[in-house]
Parts: sequence; structure tokens; C-alpha cells
Amino acid sequence: MKKVILAIGLYASFLHAGKAQLSTYYGDTTNYKSRKLKFEEANIVTGYYFQDGNNSAITGGIGTEKLTDLANSFDITFSKLDRYNRLHTLNVDFNIDRYTSASSDNIDPLTKSSASKEDTHIYPSINWSVKDDVTRTTKSLGYAFSTEYDYRSHGFNGGITFLSKDKNTEYALKGSAYLDTYMCILPSELRPADYPSGAHRDQAGIAYKPRNTFSGSFSIAQVINQRLQVMGIIEPGYQEGLLSTPFHRVYFTNGNHTTEKLPSTKIKLPVGLRLSYFAGDKVVVRGFYRFYIDNWGMVAHTANLEIPYKISPFFSVMPFYRVNNQTASKYFNKYGMHDANETYYTSDYDLSTFISEFVGMGVRMAPPGGIAKVVNWNSMELRYGYYHRSNGMVGHSVSLQIKIK
Repeated sequence: MKKVILAIGLYASFLHAGKAQLSTYYGDTTNYKSRKLKFEEANIVTGYYFQDGNNSAITGGIGTEKLTDLANSFDITFSKLDRYNRLHTLNVDFNIDRYTSASSDNIDPLTKSSASKEDTHIYPSINWSVKDDVTRTTKSLGYAFSTEYDYRSHGFNGGITFLSKDKNTEYALKGSAYLDTYMCILPSELRPADYPSGAHRDQAGIAYKPRNTFSGSFSIAQVINQRLQVMGIIEPGYQEGLLSTPFHRVYFTNGNHTTEKLPSTKIKLPVGLRLSYFAGDKVVVRGFYRFYIDNWGMVAHTANLEIPYKISPFFSVMPFYRVNNQTASKYFNKYGMHDANETYYTSDYDLSTFISEFVGMGVRMAPPGGIAKVVNWNSMELRYGYYHRSNGMVGHSVSLQIKIK
């Protein structure tokens, strides 16, 4: 009992000393008055995406890749100053997608509707950060949840940034972990006799497998001069668990076929460089380059360029262009080209050699009196993009963002 009392006494002394140190560090806070949570802004985004191609992994690297996706997002941000004048920011984000996939319907081609022909993807998140101007640091924590027909995901993230005394250099360290569980839906002809299809009324006894993703990032952002800012970033990542997709088919040279099989671990290392150049009052040039490599043999180079241009103080256009050039994973081969003696195999064209381009235009309006004279309707942005892969896949996307502030 004496030990317990002593421990409580030491804790109380430590707590009192800590409060005293904070008071000395940040100044007298005895006259602090509680401040209410302040609304900062809300963003409403709706988007539509359509794609088509003829290299579906579900049918072994051939067949339709037609897909449509209607996505909606709403996020809201609040802030509050505490007694030490630290800025607390809370962001709550809710996203919901509704998609249809012609290729997924071929998991079970003899039925009217396969388990994943159409689905709803829901993924809310919450993030909290504390900015301290005295120590020049910002700390953050976040949680994300994601659910679809055949998987569940829990994501955790945290980070800290340091700002130099002259405020020209910022160092950021972040980490995240995503813990996923996948339902192992198999192609109809490759299921054991008593294995369920995965349909809503046929899931009893189906297998579930984990997939975990851990990643970190370290970045340095530097203000070179009044016009030029650069940032370098490295983002190592590690995955473990079920990294193949059970309903992807693979066809061998001997005419037989099976389900995709990939290693249970993956290490990847993206390295990027971002640049922003303010070319006068009307033009900003934003560039980004990323080099990617992983232990599955894939190497990729991605470059992105966006040039916002102010036609007037309240109206801007934003042309953009992105190109990606990647080499295939060592486990990839085309339909009917895999050897049955291979340990790992896939015909997923996301892991193939290709060049892709994404080009489009955005327009942004932000009049001083608000959109349509609604003061809190701060801005509106409309974007269209066209996507093309060298293997023939094409896609179109359009999105509308409304900011309330």
C-alpha cells in the first residue's frame, strides 16, 4: 500500500512539475478562456469514371475491362486553439463509391450476377493534428476504415513535421499501417465441390485471408527563393499476407488454368521530387517526378506537370499531364504463356510493361462574394481527364469540387 501511495505522490509531483514547465515555456495561462471548436471549411466532391479495355485479369489477361464508378466525398474541418496557443485541427472525411464491373461478372460467368459485379465502397476517415508555433512542430494521428463486398480494412497513421527557424525548411516523418481482411472468392470452375461462391446467401465456410501494408515517408521541403520551392520524398513500403487475387485466372502453355499466385511479401521503394515555381502573378508551374522499384522486378518512372493560370483574380484554368512508364513484374506473362512449373504467376496487366498517359483540364472559380452570391460558397472546381494505356485501355474521368468556407 505504501508503494501505491508513493507512486501516486510521485505521479502528482511529476504532473505538477510538467504543468509548471509548460506554463514557463508557453507563458502564463491562468487567464485562459475556453474557445469553441471553429468551423474552417467543408469540401464536397463528386466524380464519375469510365474505363474499357481487353486485358481483364479475371479471365486470364483477355476480355473486357469495362468499369464505371460514381464517387462522392464529403470532408469537414474544424479547429481550436488550446491554452498554450497550439492549433488543433480535426478533419472528418466520408467517401462512398458505387461501381459496376463487367469483368467481375466473369468470376461466375454462368450466373446472372457474380458476387462482385457491382458493389459499394465506403471509406470514412478521421485525422487530428496539433500545430505548435513555439516548438515549430506539427503532430498528427489518423484512422481510416474501408469496406467493400469482399474486404474490410482498418488504417492507422501518424506523423510529425519540423519547421526551421527561418521557416524555409520543413522536415516531415510519417508512418501508416493498413490491416485488411479479404474474402477468398474463387472462379466458379476452380472451386472445390463444397466451396461457397461468396454470394450474399452463399458465404458460410468461405476462407478469409489477411493483407497488411506498412509504409513510411520522410520528406524535406525547401524554399529556394520567392519563386521556387522544392521537396524530396522517400516512401518505403512493406506488404504481407494475401497479395494475389483469388478470382484472377492464369492460363498455362499446356492449356490448363488456375488462380493467380504471387509471393506473400513485397518490398517497394518510391522516391520523388516535387517542384513549384511561381512564374509571376498569374502562372504557377507544378512538377513532380517519381521513381519506383520493388522486389517483384517492377521499375517505374512517373512525371506529372500542372500549370494553373489565372485568367482573372477569380477564375483559373489548370491544364495537367501525367505519364508513367513501367517494366513488368517478373511474375507477369500474357494469356496462355505461363509455364505450369513456375512458382508464381499472374496475367494482371497492372503488373505488365506499359506506358500510360493522363491528360486533362480543370477550371476553378472563386469570386470574392462567393459563388452565385452565396458568401460561404468559397469556390468551385471542375476537372476532366483522359487516360490511355499503351495496351489499349482507355478511361475518362470528370469531377466537381465545391468548397464551403
